[in-house]
Amino acid sequence: MAETVSFPGLGLSFEVSRVAFSIGDYDIYWYGVVFALGFLLGIAYFHFRARKFGIHPYDGMDALLWAVVGGVIGARAYFVIFQWDMYKDNLLKIFAFREGGLAIYGGVIGAVLVGWLVCRIKKAPFLPMLDAGLTGLLLAQGIGRWGNFFNNEAFGCNTTLPWGMTSDTISRYLFNHAEALAAQGVIVDPTVPVHPTFFYEFVWNILGFLFLAFVLTPRRKYDGQVALGYMAWYGFGRFFIEGLRTDSLMLGQYRVSQLLALALCVGSLLLMAVLHFRLQKHPRPLYADTDASRERMAQVDRELAEEKEKARRKKEGKRDGAAAAEEASSGEGDGETPAEGEAPGEEPAAESDGPTPGEEPEASEASQEEAAAPDGSGSGEEDAPSNEETAAPGEDAPAEEEKKDETSGM
Repeated sequence: MAETVSFPGLGLSFEVSRVAFSIGDYDIYWYGVVFALGFLLGIAYFHFRARKFGIHPYDGMDALLWAVVGGVIGARAYFVIFQWDMYKDNLLKIFAFREGGLAIYGGVIGAVLVGWLVCRIKKAPFLPMLDAGLTGLLLAQGIGRWGNFFNNEAFGCNTTLPWGMTSDTISRYLFNHAEALAAQGVIVDPTVPVHPTFFYEFVWNILGFLFLAFVLTPRRKYDGQVALGYMAWYGFGRFFIEGLRTDSLMLGQYRVSQLLALALCVGSLLLMAVLHFRLQKHPRPLYADTDASRERMAQVDRELAEEKEKARRKKEGKRDGAAAAEEASSGEGDGETPAEGEAPGEEPAAESDGPTPGEEPEASEASQEEAAAPDGSGSGEEDAPSNEETAAPGEDAPAEEEKKDETSGM
């Protein structure tokens, strides 16, 4: 069901529905569509920039896909832990992902842990993988925040700024949670627009992505520097944006994500400073500049080329086989069925009493003699030498005389 989301100070209103489209009775929500789009864009960045970090995209994709699985599990687990009262009486609701309930920090923690494990198993470099992966993640986070817009969630407290937003869902939420928010020190008025904190984080994340991808990455001095840059950038922005929100996960009187953002920002900045001075004294090459990286990428390229060639040959073999089968079936359709014992396509031997055209007939010896000697002598004097000429001097030829006697009596 669509509802109107308004920005009164800007004079803008939008009809927004949570459902993007339906397949039969199954609804596909905009939140999932936007999340998938962010995921694909993050993957695309990783694929096209992996070689800059010394990683072959084929190797990196294995770790990245497993990291995504770990990220989804981590994001859900993080949310469930800090909202246990919602699930303790019905544990099956933990697996109802379509009802919402994912926390980005839990997703980052889960993705990093699973990615580290996969890199250990595959013996792949973890820090370069983290540099490329977290940069793509920041892009995905920025795009994914628009899913909060379609869900009318992740908004802040009241504001009089011209870009303040409101809707029926927002007003109901503020009315229903006014007392709980007051206990946290946040006073809200359901009739007043609120901060579009989802949009703040979208802008901050996209700016951070551009900084990490096109400023810090080309100038990085050591593996892991870009990952630390992600933690510092995202943590700094999230600390302030989280302070405006009205739906924060709480640990007592403290906002969990705000505390974690502060810890990550401060910790990463301190570590970057320490590594900067240490590597000035003991510089180390980037993994992308090592022979191990170049050899590994060349090896994977060779393996992929070999697999591609095998697939091409297999495809050609199937095509040739299909052509042969079609030719054979065409011959059968014309009624030229080969005789038993003959190979297909082989012409049967001609059955004829006469000689094959162009071939000299083979006559018997007696027939030749009769044709050569019609007078009955049977001697081929013109064609063959006489017995006297062929016999050795002084040698009798009784066999020849007997032969003459036999022909004379015929």
